[in-house]
Amino acid sequence: MRTLVALLPLLVATIVAGCAGPDKQWMKVGESYTTAEFRRDYAACTKNGRLDEDCMRARGWVDMAPSKGDRAADNPPTPPPQYSRPPSSQTSPTRR
Repeated sequence: MRTLVALLPLLVATIVAGCAGPDKQWMKVGESYTTAEFRRDYAACTKNGRLDEDCMRARGWVDMAPSKGDRAADNPPTPPPQYSRPPSSQTSPTRR
């Protein structure tokens, strides 16, 4: 019984560590695909238990949460300044 109690934290830590990795979602833009196609490509691009992301991209898959290097732009462009009316060159009429 003591052995079971001693191993329980180790078991829980192992389970939590296995779930801690970032999950990525993949899709193909502009074309339809099936779950079977995704699983086939995922299996073909997995080597030694690690997914080769470059292999997935080469097969047409796009990461739905792109890394910083994959983003088109980190900051949106600044909008042009608002048009402001130039000062009038005419003098205001004077009272007589």
